[in-house]
Amino acid sequence: MCGIVGFISPQREEDALKRMLAVQAHRGPDDRGVWIEEINSACVHLGHNRLAIQDLSSLGHQPFVSTCGHYVIVFNGEVYNFKAIRSELEKLGYQFRSQSDTEVILYAYQAWGMDALEKFIGMFAFAIVDSIKEKLFLVRDRAGVKPLYYYPKGKSFLFASELKSFHEHSSFKKELNREVLPYYFQFGYIPAPHTIFQQTHKLEAGHYLELNLKNLEYHLVQYWSVDACYEQEKFDKSETEIIDELEEILTDAVELRMVSDVPVGVFLSGGYDSSLVTALLSKHHSEKLHTYTIGFKEKKYNEADHAKAVAQHFKTNHTEYYVAAKDMLQRVEQLPFYYDEPFGDSSALPTMLVSDLARKEITVALSADGGDEVFCGYSKYFFLNKFSSIFSSDFKKLMVKSLVNGLGEKRIEQINSRLPKRVQQTNIRDKYSKLTRAINANSLEEMFLEATSYVDQRAIQKLLTIEAKTKYYHPFAMSKGKNFLDEMMRVDYKTFMVDDVLTKVDRATMSVSLEGREPLLDHRIVEYMARVPVAQKYKNRQGKYLSRQILYRYIPSAMVDRPKAGFQIPLISWLRGDLRLLVEKHLDADCLDGDVFDIDEVLRLKQALLEGRSDNISIVWFILMYQMWRERWFG
Repeated sequence: MCGIVGFISPQREEDALKRMLAVQAHRGPDDRGVWIEEINSACVHLGHNRLAIQDLSSLGHQPFVSTCGHYVIVFNGEVYNFKAIRSELEKLGYQFRSQSDTEVILYAYQAWGMDALEKFIGMFAFAIVDSIKEKLFLVRDRAGVKPLYYYPKGKSFLFASELKSFHEHSSFKKELNREVLPYYFQFGYIPAPHTIFQQTHKLEAGHYLELNLKNLEYHLVQYWSVDACYEQEKFDKSETEIIDELEEILTDAVELRMVSDVPVGVFLSGGYDSSLVTALLSKHHSEKLHTYTIGFKEKKYNEADHAKAVAQHFKTNHTEYYVAAKDMLQRVEQLPFYYDEPFGDSSALPTMLVSDLARKEITVALSADGGDEVFCGYSKYFFLNKFSSIFSSDFKKLMVKSLVNGLGEKRIEQINSRLPKRVQQTNIRDKYSKLTRAINANSLEEMFLEATSYVDQRAIQKLLTIEAKTKYYHPFAMSKGKNFLDEMMRVDYKTFMVDDVLTKVDRATMSVSLEGREPLLDHRIVEYMARVPVAQKYKNRQGKYLSRQILYRYIPSAMVDRPKAGFQIPLISWLRGDLRLLVEKHLDADCLDGDVFDIDEVLRLKQALLEGRSDNISIVWFILMYQMWRERWFG
């Protein structure tokens, strides 16, 4: 894993390039390189921070220049099947001077142009300068595991792995993108291609950007889309055939991600997905795996015991760490620096901690993100699917709305507590709040959005002085006869997974110079699963039905069958206790921006939370993260 930066400007600016690299040095502490050359009156700058994973020698140094000198690359990520591609290139007469995947990518481009992307299995963000065509290409992987930002401004064009690098260049103007704030306060993240700054963009997953160095004009090309996967005809295969074929793809995906010249481990939560990754690795590797888990002293949030049981079953070298509130203060204060823009997913904190824990022993960690979006795992999918028929009848909708609205949070907690433990829901108040908003929606799409958002739109209207004028989410395609479950998975794959989950993991792992790998996001898996009929994904009232059947081949079902919890933390008690000072400091009236907030409403929310009169933690946390970000980057 690495960090890349670059820009095109009228003159040579080596000092600015080095500053842009220095501010994201955590992404690659092992080596640093720059390359500057004038091409047709444009001065092209490339920079690279290296975390050495493949070919630890100096031959893997970047920026990497082709033997002929016409092509240069800076690369962040991994192409796991690079050895097979290298063999193909060698048959074409290409000769290699390193053992790195970087060199393979560059010569694959030289041989096949952008069609080379079809051959790559991996996670990547890279820039290639082609001095013959006088063009710059920026590329982001299919799932969006690796980040890449760009900023076109007049006679300059900037790009980087992290937004903070742009602050080090004189052409960058810090202009707040106010229009995205209602979306942030509703969902907790800013959706691609937008960022918190005006005229500053995320390169979207599965896209590349082609920039003409003569005039700095550019255009975007989508080379892969999860939408196209769901457009394919569904399989007509038996359950056994699908399970066997899926296991074969999963095994290869996991095996490829063990290709490394440094130690590799696994983040293990004890849930289905991380247990499946651990199971497949344990089967195919004779060496003991290293597994890592974060636990909490508060029992309702703690899943460390489940992870330990799985680790013992597979005889891994298991390390766990129990988090206390005092561990959080320093981490919370680091969030604005590492996440660059307001980011509301509080599970970033334990993800940073488990990354730090793992980094003491390993340099690469496998994570199991993407399993819910690919295998149909989120509980909201099943609830919403169950209630989706209410739109077929006004009477049915009225009856369901009356029932759900009449329950109330206390009643729903009582009902949940009396259910068998295997079906009890964690974080039931939050889920009930989302369900209530969803049931009162006017369409399937609105129902899904309400269940996905953390904060009611009415609460946002009271909070902000900014009107939500633009809809940034990806539209549903139900009019084309698509299945509702498929549509929810497709939209989550393009939005929440990329801009929340993968952003969280990338910044958390990179904060300690740890490479995170995502085997369940191998594009071959979603391409396959998108063609599986929904009835085989969600069966016998079970989500992740197919991946469960594979896991049960390796582990007793009783060891993993329990309600889905997610990566939650005891945030309410922490903000009322050890982290209270942060809330009081950053949500003080003198700190709040009246052009963004209704200050009286912020103060009301703060006091209600601190005094125990409200459990509306998401909105207060989102405000705190925005305030800390603004104070860090705007001063």
